[in-house]
Amino acid sequence: MKLLVIEDDEKIGAFVAKGMQQEGHVVDWVRDGESGADLLLTEPYDAAIVDLMLPGRDGLSVIRAARANKIDTPIIVLSAKSSVDSRVLGLETGADDYLTKPFSFSELNARLQAILRRRAPAMAAENELTYKDLRLDLKSRKVTRGDATVELAAKEFTLLEYLLRNPERVLSKTMILEHVWGYDFDPQTNVVDVLVHRLRNHVDRGFETTLIQTLRGIGYVLRAE
Repeated sequence: MKLLVIEDDEKIGAFVAKGMQQEGHVVDWVRDGESGADLLLTEPYDAAIVDLMLPGRDGLSVIRAARANKIDTPIIVLSAKSSVDSRVLGLETGADDYLTKPFSFSELNARLQAILRRRAPAMAAENELTYKDLRLDLKSRKVTRGDATVELAAKEFTLLEYLLRNPERVLSKTMILEHVWGYDFDPQTNVVDVLVHRLRNHVDRGFETTLIQTLRGIGYVLRAE
C-alpha cells in the first residue's frame, strides 16, 4: 500500500513511517499541513495518517478539504487531544478513526487494516494476485511462477505487486518511482531500471514466456509475449 503520514513531530513521524515501511508499505511523510493537503488532494493514497496540531494548516482543515474535494482516502487521526469532544469532532469532520497519543504501533496498524477491510471488503478478501502462471500471495508474501518459488527482496515484491495490480497497463518510470519509493525520490536516478532488471531475473529467467516487457522511452508493462 501507499500511505501518507502528516506529522510534525520528528520522533513520532519517523516511528510511524519506519514501522509502516517495515510492513512493506510505501510511505510519504510530510511535516506540515499545507504540504500534506497538497499531496492528499493530488496523489493517490491507500490511506493517510494525520496529526491534528500541525504547522501551517491544522489536521482538521486538511481532512475537511479532502472530503470537500470528494477524496475518500481512509484517514486515521493521531492526536494528543483525548477528550470526547475532540474525538467526535475529528470523526464528524471526515476521519475514519481517531487514535490518541501515546499509542502503540501494533494498534495503529490493526486499526489501519480494519478500516481498509470496512472500506474495501472486496480488496481485503483478495488474498492472491495472478497473471498467467505468476502468483503473488498477499498474506504470506509468497511468489510463485509455475511450480517454482520466487524469492524477492522487499522493493522487488512491491514492484511486482504494482505490476500485478495493473496487468497489461504501461507504467512509466515516474509512476513506478512514486509508488515504490515515494513522491520526493530523485527522478534522475536509474533505480527503476535496476529494480526492473533484478525483478525480471527472478520472474522471467528460465521461462519460455517473458512477462515483464520494456517499452523503450515509455516504461514497463506486465504482458505475455
